[in-house]
Amino acid sequence: MQFLWEISKTSNKTYSALKPEFNNPQELEEGNLFIFEVEDLVSIEEPLEISLKFKEQDKWISQNLSITMRTPGNDEDLVRGFLFNEQIIQNIKDIDTIESYGDKVGQYNIQNKILASLNNSQNVNISKIKRDFLTNSSCGVCGKSSLDALEIIKKNKTNASEPKITKEIIIQSPNILQKNQSEFSKTGGIHASGLFNSAGELISLREDVGRHNALDKLIGNALINDLLEPKTQFITCSGRLNFELVQKVLMTDIGIMIGVGAPTSLAIDLANKFDMTLIGFVKRESFNIYTNNKKVIVS
Repeated sequence: MQFLWEISKTSNKTYSALKPEFNNPQELEEGNLFIFEVEDLVSIEEPLEISLKFKEQDKWISQNLSITMRTPGNDEDLVRGFLFNEQIIQNIKDIDTIESYGDKVGQYNIQNKILASLNNSQNVNISKIKRDFLTNSSCGVCGKSSLDALEIIKKNKTNASEPKITKEIIIQSPNILQKNQSEFSKTGGIHASGLFNSAGELISLREDVGRHNALDKLIGNALINDLLEPKTQFITCSGRLNFELVQKVLMTDIGIMIGVGAPTSLAIDLANKFDMTLIGFVKRESFNIYTNNKKVIVS
C-alpha cells in the first residue's frame, strides 16, 4: 500500500511528516514530496445481508430485509439492535434464533448473510418488514426507499429530569470511549457507541465503520444481556449526531445522548420533541447542550 506524505520543515530542522522508524531521512526542501511504502492496518468493511423468517397466516415466510455495509463482528447484536430500533419487533424475546449462513466469501473469507427467525408474529410489524431498506456505512436513513421510513414510531417521551450527570462526566465520556476502542487504536477509521451509567462508568461498547451500525450493535447487546436502565444511563457516540441515531436511542427510553461532533437540525428537533438532552461538540473543557439542560449539573 502506498502513501504520499508532504514534507514541511520545522524549527528544529526535522521533518514532521516522516515517521520515527525512518532513521535517516534525506533532507528535502520545503514543499517536496517523499514517497515510501508501509504496511498499514485499515478497518474492514463488508456487506451484510439481513433476512427475516416469520409466520404469517400459518405460513412461514423468509424476507430479505436489509443490506448494510458493516465491520464484521458482533453481527448478531447488529441484527437484534436493528430489528428493535426499527420497531419491527417490540421485544427482544420475539427473536427465536439468529444464524449466519451461506458460503464464506471475499478477501476475508467470512459469511455475509444472516437470518433472524421470529417466534411470535403477532408482535411483528409486517408493514415494516415489507418496506424496502437499504443502508450504507455513512448513513442509514439516506438509503431507505422512501421518506415515509422516517416516521416517528415512539409515542412516550423520555424522563425529563433523570438521570442527572455532571459536566466532568460529559467531558470525560468521549475519552473513555476512545481508550476502550480496540479497533480505533489500530486503524483510526472506525466509529463507536458506548453505554454509560450516571457515574460515568462504561457499561458496554461496540465499534463499526458505520455510526448507525455501532449503535445498533450496542443496543442489541444491551437488550440481550438486560443491561438497560434508562433512568440511570446515557449513550455517547463518536462523530456527529443525526436524526436516525437520535431515533435509535429514543427506542431505549434513554434520555441523554452525547456526541463528539455536531448534531443536525432534525436531530435537535427530534430530541427536543421527546425531552432528550442532546449534547455535542464535546471538547477538553467545553460542550454544547442543544436540548433540555435540566439533566446537566453545571455547578
